[in-house]
Amino acid sequence: MTPEESNGSSQDASADPRSGDDGVNGANGAARPLVERFDVALLDLDGVVYVGTDPVPGVADAITAVRRRGMRVTFVTNNASRSPADVAKLLGSVGVDAVAADVVTAAQAGARVLAERIPRGAAVLIVGGDALRDEVEAFGLTPVHSADDHPAGVIQGYHPSVGYRDLAEATVAVRAGAVWIVTNGDLTIPSARGILPGNGALVQVVRTATGTPPVVTGKPEPALHQESVRRSGARRPIVVGDRLDTDIEGAARAGCPSLLVLSGVTTPSELLAADAGHRPTYLAENVSGLLHAHRHPDRRDGGWRLCGWFAAEEDDALTLSWHGTAAQPDRLDALRVLCAASWTTGSADGRGGVRVRASGDDATAATESLQLRS
Repeated sequence: MTPEESNGSSQDASADPRSGDDGVNGANGAARPLVERFDVALLDLDGVVYVGTDPVPGVADAITAVRRRGMRVTFVTNNASRSPADVAKLLGSVGVDAVAADVVTAAQAGARVLAERIPRGAAVLIVGGDALRDEVEAFGLTPVHSADDHPAGVIQGYHPSVGYRDLAEATVAVRAGAVWIVTNGDLTIPSARGILPGNGALVQVVRTATGTPPVVTGKPEPALHQESVRRSGARRPIVVGDRLDTDIEGAARAGCPSLLVLSGVTTPSELLAADAGHRPTYLAENVSGLLHAHRHPDRRDGGWRLCGWFAAEEDDALTLSWHGTAAQPDRLDALRVLCAASWTTGSADGRGGVRVRASGDDATAATESLQLRS
């Protein structure tokens, strides 16, 4: 079984939407547009739909076009501080039509996992905001805010109001044997003022005080993906994300194809150096990549070729050259052949980055556009 086949093992093999047998995820090909091969796109938010408070350019039109082609869209977030309705309202503010049923949050996944582990109606200590409390109630559990209520479970999610008292109550409850669920382990979150502590940083306080590891349900753990598939009714889902360590790893662990978009945090250099568990199935500039077919590099002449681009390993670096006739060579095709060369030669293994040599003006322009290390 190739890495591509194992990456899609949760799907019916007779309906496998991918082509190619080289095991080169990210450089993988699709003869038909992705929108025709998958029924639901599971979209991350920050870095995919918006960056900070600004929409990714063209994203609203791209999502509208995807829906017109028959693909459904579900928005998936590790953020447990907003309700699905609040997220839908936020999406509307950046021009993307959405209702609460289109949104799946880490709070929903966490509440389900907790409900499966403790009796219905049991008390649950809430370390987080109202959105987290509401999801716990929706699963028939009883929210409390003190360890003196002898909770059977603790659920912890990010909210800016969480403070020492909340962490102290969680510590007492976990030490007393309560099941401890964490909606995500993100150590940091972005803000207009720079990087701030995320839920994972606060989780470490309780873990240090109790010596107990939590059950994490957000990306890249499979629980949030499973919740997204369950709520969307997807049969052939594709994960669309911008982070290798959450979106792409989570898709791989769930056995689901993925599309990495370069509109967020992952750089081409990081992609070239990705290990097997962090390699996407497909690659695009942004969400509009769902509307297109994806070309697959061919292994030839000791390297990889795609639409005029050629990449091969030479000494301690990859060499990229252009042999086509197009006036404006596609930089993503250049990145695809570089991924194929890097991931099949071991260039990405243990070197702290991949060096790329450009041969010719077109290759130089492509590597500069991709900000690749020479």
